[in-house]
Amino acid sequence: MTLRVLSTLIREDVLGLRTGSTLVERADGLWLELNQIAVPVGEDNFQAEYGARRPLLEVDGTEVTGLDDILAVLRDLADAEDRGGYDTFADECRQTLATMELHDEVQAEVLAGLAQRYGDDPADWTGLGGSLAFDTLAAFLDHPVYPTARGRLGLTAQQVRAYTPEFHPTFQLRWVAVPGLAKAAWPEWWPTTADIGLPELTDHTTLPIHPLTEVVDGVLGPIPYLDVVPTLSTRTVAVVQDPRFHLKLPIATATLGARNRRTIKAGVLVDGAAGERLMHEIIAREPRFRTTILNADEQTYYESGHELFAVLLRRFPDDLDDALVVPLAAFAAQAPSGRRVVDHLADRFYDGKVPDLYDAFVTLLLDWQTTLFGYGIAVESHQQNTSVIFDRVDGNTRIRLLYKDNDGPRINVTRWTDRGDFTDARVFGEDDRALTDLFTTITVHLCTASLAFALPEHDLLGILRTRLTEAVGRLCADGAALRADLLDADRLPVKAMVTAGTLLSKQRSGAADINKHYTTGPNYLRLAL
Repeated sequence: MTLRVLSTLIREDVLGLRTGSTLVERADGLWLELNQIAVPVGEDNFQAEYGARRPLLEVDGTEVTGLDDILAVLRDLADAEDRGGYDTFADECRQTLATMELHDEVQAEVLAGLAQRYGDDPADWTGLGGSLAFDTLAAFLDHPVYPTARGRLGLTAQQVRAYTPEFHPTFQLRWVAVPGLAKAAWPEWWPTTADIGLPELTDHTTLPIHPLTEVVDGVLGPIPYLDVVPTLSTRTVAVVQDPRFHLKLPIATATLGARNRRTIKAGVLVDGAAGERLMHEIIAREPRFRTTILNADEQTYYESGHELFAVLLRRFPDDLDDALVVPLAAFAAQAPSGRRVVDHLADRFYDGKVPDLYDAFVTLLLDWQTTLFGYGIAVESHQQNTSVIFDRVDGNTRIRLLYKDNDGPRINVTRWTDRGDFTDARVFGEDDRALTDLFTTITVHLCTASLAFALPEHDLLGILRTRLTEAVGRLCADGAALRADLLDADRLPVKAMVTAGTLLSKQRSGAADINKHYTTGPNYLRLAL
C-alpha cells in the first residue's frame, strides 16, 4: 500500500513531487529529488510517467520507511492550513491497511464459500444472483486510481464483516413508517406497516433504512424486514428473494476520499432518473443499440431532502437468468480457482482467447460511448456501474452492456439542447472539454485501459487504440475534440482523487466536483502506434 500511496502522490503532483522534482539516476535506479526529500521510482506509463519502486521516502539522506512516518514528513512540508487533510489521509491509510490485512485472512475462505454456493467455475455464475458473487470477487481488488479504496472510514471491523461485499453477507434492513407520501410503484414484496411491527399506522408508507444509518425521520418499526446482500458499492443492496431489485440507501461512511461520502444528496436520484431517460432517448435514435445496451430502471425513488434518508428502487431487465452478468470491475479479480475471472470468461465464450474477448468488449463499449459523445454527451459509467452480459444465441457468443447510476453526466448544450430534468447545473457546458475529460478518465482509463494494463501479457493496448480510432473516426467532425484531446494529445487528464477527496479542501483544490478534478499524465495510447 505504501507503494500505491507514494505513486498516487507523485501522479497527483502533491507538494510538487512530479513537476517540481529532478529526475536523477543513482546506482540502484531512478529517483525523484525535491529539496530535502527523494523517492525511488520506476517507469509506469499508465497514468504517470513514474511510480514508486520501493516503499520509502529519503529525507536528508536518511530512509523513512513506515507509511505513517512518510505521511508525517509530507504533512510537515505542506502549508499549515492543509495539514488536517494529511492527518485524515493518514487515518484513511491505517484503516485501509487493517481492511487489507483482514482481506488476506479471509479471502481464501470467502472464495471457497462462493465456489460451494455458486459452483467452482465463475463462467457458471449465471443471472443477477450470480452477479453478486462477482461483486464479492471485485471487492478484493484495489482501485485503478485510488490507493486506499478498500478502506471505509468510520466502520469497525465487525461492521465491515457484517455489511460489505467482500464477505458476501446476508442481513435484514430496518424500516420506518412515514405519513403522507404519495403511493409509489413499490413491488409486491414491499412491507406493510404491519410487517415491520407498526400495524396501527395504516395511513403510513414504509421506507428502508440501512442498518448502518441513524433514523432521521419517520417511525422506526421494531421488526427488521427483507433479506439483502451488499453490492460492490456497499450502500446498494440486492434483494435476496428477487435479485432483479436493488435498493440504494445512504450510509454514513466514505470511500475514495473522506469527502466522498456514501450519502445521497438531494437531486442525485432525480438526476439519475433523468440520465436513464436520456440514455433511452439516444438508443431510440440509434437502433443498432436496442438489443446491446441495457439500462436498469431507476425511475422509482424517494428523496427526503436529508442526505441520510433516501431510497432508490433499481430494477434490472428481465430474462437474464441464463446469462452471465459480470461487473467490469471483476474482470481482473481472482476466482476461486486462483485464475482471473476474465480467463474463465474467455475459456467459455472465446476459445480461451482473452484478446478476442477484450476486442469484442471494447468494440461495443467504444461504439456506444462515442455515439453518446457525438450527441454532445459523456457519462460517468465507470467499471463499477458497467456490467458485461455474456450468453450464446444459436451457438454464437453474444455480448451486451448493462448500465446503472446515470447521474453526473456532462452535456454540451450547443449540440444537445434539451436540458431535461437535471438539477445539477454542473451537468451543462458550452464546449466539449468537460466531455473529453470525462470520456478519457472513465471510459478509457477506468473501463478499458486499466484492464489492458492489468493483463500485460496480452498486449491489449494496440486493440484499444485501433478500436478507439475507428469509433472516433465514425463521428467525422463531431469527433474532432476526442481526436485532439485523446488520440493526438501529448498528455491526458487524470483524476486527482486524493487531492480533491481528502488532502485539500474544495477551496484549496478548486474542485467543483471532487470526482471530476484532474491533473495530467502521459498519453499511453501512443505506445500502441
